[in-house]
Amino acid sequence: AIVHVDIDESEINKNVVINFDVVADIKDFLKAILEKLDQQDHSDWIEHLKQYKKFIDVSVQEATIRPRDIIEATCDLTDKETIYVTDVGQHQMWAAQYLKHEKAENFLTSGGLGTMGYGYGAAIGAQAGNPEKRVIHFTGDGSFHMNLNEACTAVSNELPIITIIFDNKVLGMVYQWQTVFYNKHYSQTIPGRKTDYVQLAKGFGAKGFEVNTLEEFKNAFQQALKEKGPVWIACNIAKEERVLPMIPNGGTIDDMIIK
Repeated sequence: AIVHVDIDESEINKNVVINFDVVADIKDFLKAILEKLDQQDHSDWIEHLKQYKKFIDVSVQEATIRPRDIIEATCDLTDKETIYVTDVGQHQMWAAQYLKHEKAENFLTSGGLGTMGYGYGAAIGAQAGNPEKRVIHFTGDGSFHMNLNEACTAVSNELPIITIIFDNKVLGMVYQWQTVFYNKHYSQTIPGRKTDYVQLAKGFGAKGFEVNTLEEFKNAFQQALKEKGPVWIACNIAKEERVLPMIPNGGTIDDMIIK
């Protein structure tokens, strides 16, 4: 049976034929239905899932700076109230895997429903709404180019958003798929950009850093924490970095690639 809950009655049966409908605010609906459900304990299953993270590490080991290390260092240098925001792409998956946040509402990501460029606007909204908290924006060079013009908004409003750019010089997620499934036949995933993020940030009135090692990143990040306005930290990562595990298009969990 399909139950459609929607605050807008005109949406009922609009796209999907349903069996039951409830016209209500979803918040009120969930509160009401929770009272009818038995409390479930999935702690054993959650612990089981955590074990997978211990062996799935496919970073380019010889790289001087790796995505996982960047994210973990960021978490170590911030507090539990920090709000993390992502754009769309590989960095989004790495953030979901490696962030140590403890509050679900402190992780803003579009999931599979957003587009490249989502992150900076979301970070600006999060910072404006939570001036007392630190906002960290994770993005890729591809996603950031979609909406970096919003730096003027962040500068004008003195929003101390720290943007961490995973710069691999390619459109990472699609580049990964073309590498794995299309025999390295690359199409439109190597744009050949030569953006100087340090100079561009300066042009907007923000602060910019470019780093090649984890030590350089930590130093830049600690300086960024002292700034009153927006800061960009461009991290030069290897284009061979991959997101794993992954399921092939049209495949199932049984087809999962883990190395």
